[in-house]
Amino acid sequence: MRRHVRWLWLSVMSFTTLMLLIAYQTRWVYPEIHAYFSQAGNLTGQQLATRARVYLQQGLDLLLSLPRDSDTRERAHFQIKLAYSLFDIGLYRRDYPCTEPSLAAMDDLLTRLQGSDALETDHLRENLLKPMHCLTQIEMHQLDRRSAVTAEFVEQTRRHQGQVLFGSLVIFVSGLGFWLMHELQRRRAARSARESLEWMAKALCDPLTGVGNRSAMHDDVTAAGGAPMGLLLVDIDYFKQYNDSLGHPDGDRLLRRLVQLIEDNLEREARLYRLGGDEFAVLFVCHDDEILSATCRNLVESLRAANLPHPSHPHSDHVTFSVGAVRFNASHAELEAGYAAADTALYQVKARGRDGWAVAALDTSEMSG
Repeated sequence: MRRHVRWLWLSVMSFTTLMLLIAYQTRWVYPEIHAYFSQAGNLTGQQLATRARVYLQQGLDLLLSLPRDSDTRERAHFQIKLAYSLFDIGLYRRDYPCTEPSLAAMDDLLTRLQGSDALETDHLRENLLKPMHCLTQIEMHQLDRRSAVTAEFVEQTRRHQGQVLFGSLVIFVSGLGFWLMHELQRRRAARSARESLEWMAKALCDPLTGVGNRSAMHDDVTAAGGAPMGLLLVDIDYFKQYNDSLGHPDGDRLLRRLVQLIEDNLEREARLYRLGGDEFAVLFVCHDDEILSATCRNLVESLRAANLPHPSHPHSDHVTFSVGAVRFNASHAELEAGYAAADTALYQVKARGRDGWAVAALDTSEMSG
């Protein structure tokens, strides 16, 4: 039983672990991938250099347009100032040499825009194209870095998913194996229990007639627990002579035929046992001697009515019974005493010429017929 429960517990734990791995994959890995690759609409996900270049391009377009009035200069100054603020970060100053000269050129242009100095086209191109070229370099380098990081992240994700898939497969196979071992153990235990029950049933059954044997009768008396019982001992008259004249196969057929006849004439609750050879016992709940006597009488008369031929019977042409009966309260001690009293009554019937019945009491009083 412990092994049975252990295999079941291991299989349940394996499948539970598999479900936790799948939940982890769904809850933590997929949201991380989604957050990494879905930042197009997020300010933190866009390159600062790209936005600075866009603002710088818009400022250049304004300055190259005509007329260059104060409103145009002010709008261009605002766009270039935005570009400058996005360009002027520590990362760009540290990693890209072109940042310092570009910021200086943009600072000079912003100073000119605040004043009233004339702005020449060549001077504008020189002051703005150099920062735009630098920003383009930064964009390309950042794009390369982002691609490398993305490729590394994809590779890590692929490895992680492979590990989860392999782990899930191992856990699934392990759980399936545990479940299979649990099922084999359960079937083995069920088969063992079934075989034990079949063996016990055979041990309590007469193999020729299919009725209970002496052990079964003792078990049934124990199960009755003190209830008033009636016991009949039934003996086939001159059965040895029947076997000698017709042979044992015919004798076996007669035993099975008589078992059927006895069972047909007994109450449903009564049980029939073969004690050995041609001797049978009947056990049933019985509250008074009248019921016991009536049962004996019906049994003997039913066999007389059946007219089963017996070629070697010295006193009749047909098979006859001798029956001894007694009433007792179900217990092993009273069964022994009752069995002895019923056996005595049976031999009294045989002494009187057989084909009859007698009821004995444990106090040795007797009724007969």
